[in-house]
Amino acid sequence: MIAEEQLCNLTDISYKEAGIYENTRFEKIHNVVYDDSDNASAIVAREIGDLIRSKQARNETCVLGLATGSSPIKVYEELIRLHKEEGLSFKNVVTFNLDEYYPMTKQNAQSYYYFMHEYLFNHIDIPEKNINIPKGDLDPDDILDFCVNYEKKIKSFGGLDFQLLGIGRTGHIGFNEPGSHYNSRTRLITLDHLTRSDASTAFLGLENVPKKAITMGIRTVMDAKRVVLLAWGQNKAEIVKEAVEGEISSKVPATYLQEHHNTTFVMDSGAASELTRIKTPWLVGPCEWTSELTRKSVVWLCNHTGKSILRLTDKDYNDNGMESLLTLEGSSYDLNIKMFNVLQHTITGWPGGKPDSDDTKRPERSNPAKKRVIIFSPHPDDDVISMGGTFDRLVEQGHEVHIAYQTSGNIAVSNHEAMKFAEVAAALDPEDQLYKKIIHHIRNNEEFNIDAPEVRQLKGLIRQKESLGATRYVGIPDSQAHFLNLPFYETGAIKKRPLSDDDVAIMCDVIREIKPHQIYAAGDLADPHGTHKVCLDALFKALEILKHEDFMKDCWVWLYRGAWHEWDMHEIEMAVPMSPDQVLRKRRAIFFHQSQKDGVMFQGDDSREFWVRAEERNKETASRYHKLGLADYAAIEAFKRYFY
Repeated sequence: MIAEEQLCNLTDISYKEAGIYENTRFEKIHNVVYDDSDNASAIVAREIGDLIRSKQARNETCVLGLATGSSPIKVYEELIRLHKEEGLSFKNVVTFNLDEYYPMTKQNAQSYYYFMHEYLFNHIDIPEKNINIPKGDLDPDDILDFCVNYEKKIKSFGGLDFQLLGIGRTGHIGFNEPGSHYNSRTRLITLDHLTRSDASTAFLGLENVPKKAITMGIRTVMDAKRVVLLAWGQNKAEIVKEAVEGEISSKVPATYLQEHHNTTFVMDSGAASELTRIKTPWLVGPCEWTSELTRKSVVWLCNHTGKSILRLTDKDYNDNGMESLLTLEGSSYDLNIKMFNVLQHTITGWPGGKPDSDDTKRPERSNPAKKRVIIFSPHPDDDVISMGGTFDRLVEQGHEVHIAYQTSGNIAVSNHEAMKFAEVAAALDPEDQLYKKIIHHIRNNEEFNIDAPEVRQLKGLIRQKESLGATRYVGIPDSQAHFLNLPFYETGAIKKRPLSDDDVAIMCDVIREIKPHQIYAAGDLADPHGTHKVCLDALFKALEILKHEDFMKDCWVWLYRGAWHEWDMHEIEMAVPMSPDQVLRKRRAIFFHQSQKDGVMFQGDDSREFWVRAEERNKETASRYHKLGLADYAAIEAFKRYFY
């Protein structure tokens, strides 16, 4: 049997092959960082596969602790591939899942029983009797006995050989919420509000999310011989930093893993972005001062000292680990002016380029003076929410602007909203059986179940007509609004199909048809399995196919962010200021999306409406520019260029 020390060394080597491997004095948990979650997931799946095979070679049972949620999906996909294409058998595997909602039936599409069979068990050769998942349909009087027996069963197999984890934004592992004791075992627990908010998308509303769950305890997880925790996306960055660099505390249960002898955090660059060695590497040790890192460090120093760029002194740099940067640049005076000019040149009131002007210090080309533009919008309102001011400015300055709505967004229309439209249509034409059928479907369907095709069609039309209202208000003809309805989205459920060649072909077709000089797209990567990321992947694949065509030589791609996040200041390459009047015009354009106002279904943990979030984010971006010593604008929308 491989010793635990050898296992740790083996996994270190495998992770070093593809990830950024480096520990610093700030970090208390071994971690590796990858450029993307797909590659990282494949490495983790390989470790699990190697463990299963090594156990098979010794005729031993391999005991896996498994997690649910979006984080392990790609790991499970790779395990399925290893089974189907490389002969990995799971007949010697026994699994124990971390948790399950309570109350929850196995048949419910939101249950973790359903999730595990959908994403893994139905596609491999694991015996059904070897699958163990907490039961969400127990009588209350039976819960304690079940939890005790769950622990006994894990111990009867010699404990967990490998435990796969995700991490919640409260720092929970499994459903061990803040306050969970180090020695806790499998039990019924009350879920934190933030945890329920994060799950509300899957349940089509916070009110549908169970308030309790059965979960393995901290001690159960800590007893595993090997622990790998997955974290993807920028929305996990702050809690990852706390878990890896913070003090051990029940307030952040993941910090308990600092005391585990064989744990690795596997992250993408977004989730790792707040780690000290990545966010502020000059505080860790010597740096290679690239132009990007220089800009990042100066912006950080301004925020840290509360000074504008031109007020920074040699002492400010020297006191904050940046003396080597001064050695390269000569003095704070020279460096400050250089960085001030870099940021100043990102600001432009001409997002399509200023005609007949010197564009050497502007983010966009001056020619051609009138450009063809495609704005790709993952959902039918992302265009006006995320870049409504820039959209308006492009139209005002005479560019040919096309909007390409990548998905129908039908799942985000609530049943009561659809019912209003169906009842109006039925009242206008009482003989029309279609709307009577739709009303019947809505009345007899629970809010979180899959809609009938007719209901989905109505909800899609609601989103489409709202979008046309907004684009007409901004001033583009209906012929320049394109509804792509990418097939991956059209499942009627939260779970979507994998991105397919058909999706990419649709993207290629619209780009070929318009032959744009500019493309704008949502670059929000907070959830690597979310709709925004899939839509962005569809664009990237299309660009890879089209990049050698002549018209693409003149096409620049700009990425905007969604309603929750903005680009960091050092990442912004084009900043488009808005006047107070344009802020109001953007707000009115968003208001055309009435089905997404007043209690939107996918609110998350932020109770503000989308227009409020967007407006305050744009004002905050303008404020950050002003604090750095630049002009004071009412609001700013920000973009980062993508090179393909």
